[in-house]
Amino acid sequence: MFPLPHKACMQTSIHRDSGGDLLTRMEGLQLNPRAKPFVLTPQDRSKPGGGNLRVGRPGLSGNMIGDVKQMEENVRRTVYICDIDQQVTEEQLAGAFQECGQVVDCRVCGDPNSAMRFAFIEFYNEDSVQKAMATMNGVRIGAYPLRVLPSKTAIVPVNNQFLPRTAEERELCGRTVYVANIDKKVDKQHVLAFFEKQCGPVSRIRLLGDHHHQTRIAFVEFHEAKHAKEALDCSGALLGSLPVRVSPSKAPVRDEPPVR
Repeated sequence: MFPLPHKACMQTSIHRDSGGDLLTRMEGLQLNPRAKPFVLTPQDRSKPGGGNLRVGRPGLSGNMIGDVKQMEENVRRTVYICDIDQQVTEEQLAGAFQECGQVVDCRVCGDPNSAMRFAFIEFYNEDSVQKAMATMNGVRIGAYPLRVLPSKTAIVPVNNQFLPRTAEERELCGRTVYVANIDKKVDKQHVLAFFEKQCGPVSRIRLLGDHHHQTRIAFVEFHEAKHAKEALDCSGALLGSLPVRVSPSKAPVRDEPPVR
């Protein structure tokens, strides 16, 4: 048996109004900030192989018994996939598995800087799960052969409060980077000085962390998108005593005043 870190993709149940809570929930979502989003195209909808890709799943009703049954049904329609190449995107993975049936959702999880990741794919019906395990286990996508197993959990929908809500916020995401593995001794002014020296003028910074976490994370918004792109090259550079990891952000900086 190999470990199944299924809970890593589940949302946490902590709900405190603090920076530490937001950090906990962001970590709980395990969004891969470098992953190409799984977005259906008109071509996807017409591809052969057991049906079209499908958006959406039966919603939770608000009735506890009904919701539990629905969640159990979602688990039975979901496969767990491990040993996924870092270069494989959610869109590519979903495209490969659609040969087994209609794909409802695809979620790639894990540290974007690790060699391999894991994922969950939810199908529209249970028969597709058996087909996926029979035909896709051992198939090489990217550099590694996949391992496909029945899932022990369902995919929890992403909390939309972290995603851009408007065209303006989507533009802000293009100027924002997500910074992880920040030394706890580093404060906002240190982060500001670091990125302005290395990349260019910064508009806003949100630095998160508390005593429950060994490191901090930050969202850094630049004046121009080209400076955010340059910031990606800072991944691995020392900020304080630790090398930071810099990735494109999927969330804009909200509720933070300009740095100057």
